[in-house]
Amino acid sequence: MTEGTFAVLALLVLAWAVTSDLLARLNITGPFVFAVAGYVLGNPDWGPLSVDVETPSIHRIAELTLALLLFSDAARVNFSRLKRDARLPGRLLGVGLPLSVVLGSLLAAWFYDDFTWALAGFVGAALAPTDAALSAQVINDRRIPMRLRRTLNVESGLNDGIVTPVVTFTLAVAAGQLGTANPYGGSNHGGGALLELAVGLIVGLAIGPASARLMTVGSRRHWMTTGAGLLGTLAAALSSFALAATLGGNGFIAAFVAGIAFRAAVDENVVDADHAVELPELLGEVLALAVWFLFGAALVPIAVHNFDLTLLAYAVLSLTVVRMVPVALSLLGTGLDRNTVLFVGWFGPRGLASVVFALLAVEQLGETPVVEHAVAVIALTVLLSVVLHGVTAGPFGSRYVHVEQAGDDPGTAPRSRRSAHH
Repeated sequence: MTEGTFAVLALLVLAWAVTSDLLARLNITGPFVFAVAGYVLGNPDWGPLSVDVETPSIHRIAELTLALLLFSDAARVNFSRLKRDARLPGRLLGVGLPLSVVLGSLLAAWFYDDFTWALAGFVGAALAPTDAALSAQVINDRRIPMRLRRTLNVESGLNDGIVTPVVTFTLAVAAGQLGTANPYGGSNHGGGALLELAVGLIVGLAIGPASARLMTVGSRRHWMTTGAGLLGTLAAALSSFALAATLGGNGFIAAFVAGIAFRAAVDENVVDADHAVELPELLGEVLALAVWFLFGAALVPIAVHNFDLTLLAYAVLSLTVVRMVPVALSLLGTGLDRNTVLFVGWFGPRGLASVVFALLAVEQLGETPVVEHAVAVIALTVLLSVVLHGVTAGPFGSRYVHVEQAGDDPGTAPRSRRSAHH
């Protein structure tokens, strides 16, 4: 990334910060703004800015962004509080998510004969996780029952970390099947991928609890200055990712597990865990805007160049059938009415995790025609999601509230005046 590109990105972030609420009222999201800016300014065919998707620094920024958000999302989940209402997110993560991976993979294999089973599995897994940032208006709409908002929030916070092992494994196997060499040293076989996951798990289980206990001791004995806890949590997130990568492990798994372990081990009577995670979360959100710019500059052109009706059909089915059918099956027996099930099924936008996984595919599999098609499938699906979920978040949320209030349906939880939170 050149200095000019960095300067433009910084100015775009400033402009977004100043107008974010105004644009939100118009149902225009940050990912949409930065993706359009990336496509216009960084397009390889005409853009004035130079963005090379094969540059290692580009991949590192994307990977670091996902690691920070994985850590902060996992650390935000208060499992002791969630136990009281874990049934809905548990069903979505334990039943809906695996079904989405399988259905998306089978659909990719059916649509594209040249995909190996591992590449089809990668596409299905890469498009399974959801991103609540693309439907933030729904998550923050206090008219919608807290139970549903918490369900969508927890699902999006955990499903990208849960699906990462599948993405890693299928990428490694696909590299072997396609005979591609990873120039950045990643594993090209399933056994190596499993070892990476094991190392990441061990690092996360070591860094997460250790950092939580150190911060608890430091706070209890008044060793820490004001604001130092924010830096400590950021260091925990970065060190888990970096140490795992250094040891040949999976940094995403390390960051995700470290976030869960941090929250489980911290003494919340001494350390405010929700406040402590704000810095890694904020840094991750800022970097995410840069990744959306890179998405528009590097991945959207691939989708445009490979566009056809098959590509469009898969993207539409991915956002509807591949998401909604597993959600409906996972919520059977919960007592939720059809309107609520459809609402939860629709608001499963594909976002940042899918973008990073697509960049990983370019990094590890190269830019062969078959890989380009796989990346194009992911890019177009995410692009449609950015537009459709961003535009419909406000109107669909209002319509859902109106219908539920008119029907006075007993299948939903009482409405809460608190803001949505993990």
